[in-house]
Order: sequence, then structure tokens, then C-alpha cells
Amino acid sequence: MNCRHCSALLNERFVDLGSAPPSNAYLTQATLNMPERWFPLRVLVCTECWLVQTEDYSDASDLFTDEYAYFSSYSETWLKHAEKYVSAVTGRFQLGPGSLVVELAANDGYLLQFVTAKGIPCIGVEPTASAAARARAKGIQIVQDFFGVNLARSMAGQSTSADLIVANNVLAHVPDINDFVSGIGILLKSTGVVTFEFPHLLNLTTNNQFDTIYHEHYSYLSLTAVSRILEKNGLSVFDVEELPTHGGSLRVYAQHSDGTQAVEGSVESLLHRERSVGLATGAFYRDFQERTHRAKNRFLEFLLDAKHNGRKVAGYGAAAKGNTLLNYAGVRADLMPYVVDRNPSKQGKFMPGSRIPIVNEDRIRDDRPDYIVVLPWNLRDEVTASLSYVRDWGARFVTAIPELDVL
Repeated sequence: MNCRHCSALLNERFVDLGSAPPSNAYLTQATLNMPERWFPLRVLVCTECWLVQTEDYSDASDLFTDEYAYFSSYSETWLKHAEKYVSAVTGRFQLGPGSLVVELAANDGYLLQFVTAKGIPCIGVEPTASAAARARAKGIQIVQDFFGVNLARSMAGQSTSADLIVANNVLAHVPDINDFVSGIGILLKSTGVVTFEFPHLLNLTTNNQFDTIYHEHYSYLSLTAVSRILEKNGLSVFDVEELPTHGGSLRVYAQHSDGTQAVEGSVESLLHRERSVGLATGAFYRDFQERTHRAKNRFLEFLLDAKHNGRKVAGYGAAAKGNTLLNYAGVRADLMPYVVDRNPSKQGKFMPGSRIPIVNEDRIRDDRPDYIVVLPWNLRDEVTASLSYVRDWGARFVTAIPELDVL
């Protein structure tokens, strides 16, 4: 396989998590009786541009289907994050009624609803029918398509030109990263700004966050790699912020290469830190596989011990990262009988691969489990606060990443 950015031959392995179905391909009662499509889940490192990437086995249209069930608005933490972001960028870049904001991967309108509330015109680009419908129900204009050069040219041909392009938690999801970034350059005004948010590869490796690896994430990103990708496509980074979201993310601010925004010291500071830890060396990646094995085994030991001692275990959060963990560890319903999720679109379905039933929160009250495994560990504080009543019967919360932690 060749690098999806620079086309160099890929020879350096990062991690092999076996095989799994797409982590958002939830099963229904009907599809339980049908075979699932499983794909190898292997990640390679490009030793030329240092883009970390999954091997290619499936097309984006196979992963982001009309039944795609991820909706951002079900997390209060994420909504607050989006609202804070909108307030910050609209003030910093003086956006108002005469401006245009375009969000790529607008999902269910979780972010653009705050742009609309400020009276700023906006358009969302969202390829999945389920999420697009929810955004339109909020009064948000949606272009339902995958973004790239062709769509950017089509939108620009209709006099669409963005003062701000928002690309939060989408850059990792695009198979043709050059086409996606090049399209941004076409759609962005000469004085415009684009912001990207993505989980930072440095945190993924340092904190053993292997469950954030799944087929829908084609790339695992550092500032080192992203800066090179942007520069190759006519954009340049002028600021970067480190965020706590998703276990540690970056917010990268970029403009056209001849843009007027001053380059902040934060850019070179973070690039220097990535260099100093050896992120642009093969040795940096070579012990990750063993650390994933240890975390998986500790999690399995916990579940088996709970089963042996007659303890009830429930899962919480039918998240993609949870599916990676469950399938890598080979967990099935005998060790975790159900997973609770707030999203009604997931309730009544089954986790892909493990086929564990997804239920609503009433099941916890009725079943009174001894342990609740929080699969989206990045939302642990939100989950433990909302389920605080389980302490009444002595239940304890558990996370498996970066290592087993029983609270």
C-alpha cells in the first residue's frame, strides 16, 4: 500500500487490532440472521510524511451509509464544546450577518445551530441522510454529499465562498485527504480561515488510546503530518490549540499560503515537541502493539473475574471506540449482557461484531449492575454524573483505556 498523502510505499506497522466490522454498522433484529462484513484493522506509518493510516479495505460510502447512527447532539459535553467554539471564532475573526460559515461533516446540526443563533449565514455539508435530516429539522441548510474538489467547485460556481470553514473531527475520516484539503482551498475566501479538530496522535500513542482506531478513521494525525498536507495543498497553519476533547485533541487554524493572519508561536512550539519525542522516527511507534495487548488482557481478566464471582456488568455508551475494544478483546454478551445508550436510534439494535444488545437507561435501574463499563471513556465525567444514582446500591464505574481503572 502507498501513503494516501505522499504516495510513498508503506512498510512500517503501527498496530494490528485483528479484524472487525465497521464500528458504526449497528445490527437490527433482522440483520442478526445475516453475515457481517469484517475487515482487517491494521495501521501503518508513512516514514516520509509521518501520516499514520489504516490499510484500505472499504470505501467511505460503505461506512457512512444512510443508516449511520452517530449523532453529536446526544452528548452535553460536546454541545458545550461546540457552543464555546462558535463564540470564540466568531469573535476572533469578527464574523457577522455578512459572513458565511461552512461546516464540513455538519452531522445533526450540533454546531451550526449556534452559528444560526448569532444570525450568521451558514451551510453544512453532510453525506449521511439520517444526520442531514436532523440538521435540516433545525432550519440549517445542508448539502448532502461527500466533500472534495468536485463539490467545492460546484459550490463555488454558485457564488459560495466561505469566511470560515469548520472541519471538526472529519479530517481523519476522509480516504482521499489531498482531495478534501484541496477542496477547502477552492471554497475558502482569500482572507478566510479554516479550523480543523482531530485527536492528537501524540496522545493516542502516549495514553494507549488504541480504541480510537477503527475503519471510519482513515488517518491518525499529528501537527507534523497535517502541516505538510496543508502546505502541499496551498494552505498554511497559523495557530494551534491543545484541547481536552477525545482524550486530547488539536485545533489547527489555517489560511491560504499567502494569507494575512500572523503565525503564532504555538505552531513551532508544538512541532518542536513532536520532534523532541521522536514522532518522526520509526522507533516511536514500535512498542504500541505490546501496550494494546496488555490493556486488552487486563480488561478481559476483569470481566472474567466478575463473571466468576457472580458480579453483574453493564456497558454504557454504544460508541465506535467501544466497538473497537469489544471486538479486539473478543467480548460477547456472556461477559457484558447489554450496553446502555441515550441515542434512541441505537436502542433496540446490537453492537457490530459482539452483537451485544443496546438498551435504554431503564435497564440499569431494573438490573442494578455491580459494574458499569464506560466505553466512551472521554465522556467519563459526564456519564458518572448522570448515573450518580447507581452509587445507592454500590455500583462502580470502570474504564479500560489507557489502563483498567475501577472507580
